[in-house]
Amino acid sequence: MNKVIRRYGFIVLIIIILVVIWSLRPSSSGIEMNHEAASPKIGKSNEKPHISESSGETGIKVDVKGEVSEPGVYEVKSDMRVDDVIQLAGGMTDKADPSSVNLAQKLIDEMVIHVYSSELVLSDGASEKSQSPNPNGQVVLNQATVEEIQTLNGIGPSKAEAIIQYRQENGPFQTVDDLLKVSGIGEKTIETIKEDIRVP
Repeated sequence: MNKVIRRYGFIVLIIIILVVIWSLRPSSSGIEMNHEAASPKIGKSNEKPHISESSGETGIKVDVKGEVSEPGVYEVKSDMRVDDVIQLAGGMTDKADPSSVNLAQKLIDEMVIHVYSSELVLSDGASEKSQSPNPNGQVVLNQATVEEIQTLNGIGPSKAEAIIQYRQENGPFQTVDDLLKVSGIGEKTIETIKEDIRVP
């Protein structure tokens, strides 16, 4: 009888040991659950908003004035040029003087593009654009071409181009002293040419 009891006791002990070992064994299902629980986090990190190259393009505003079909303020891309925004404005009118603007110039924010009338550039229908539109012989800063500006004492091609560029980017000059804002133009230069220039 004691032998039987010891035998069953030994079997029960083995069963208990096996149960303990089994309970301490890592659960494969638990690992799978943890892996599955971690998966959504990985998915979220991959689903961050994608910023396309087009959304990174800078939007700027330019003011188109003068002899264009539809003058106004236009919101355009920063890599566009003067000719592009003039086309958006319906193109130049029949009275426009194409040489009054640099069509190949790149746009900048708050730029003013003023397309002048050929009637203002020419004087009394003269065929030579080099002729001053002012009967007094003065050069009108807001209407003069590069060639006209170069007729001024001490103004060469580079300074003339700088004056035209400033006018295109900032709009018409308000006073003669505004020339001080142009690169390369100082008080001495203005003193030399002030009798030969004017603004409307």
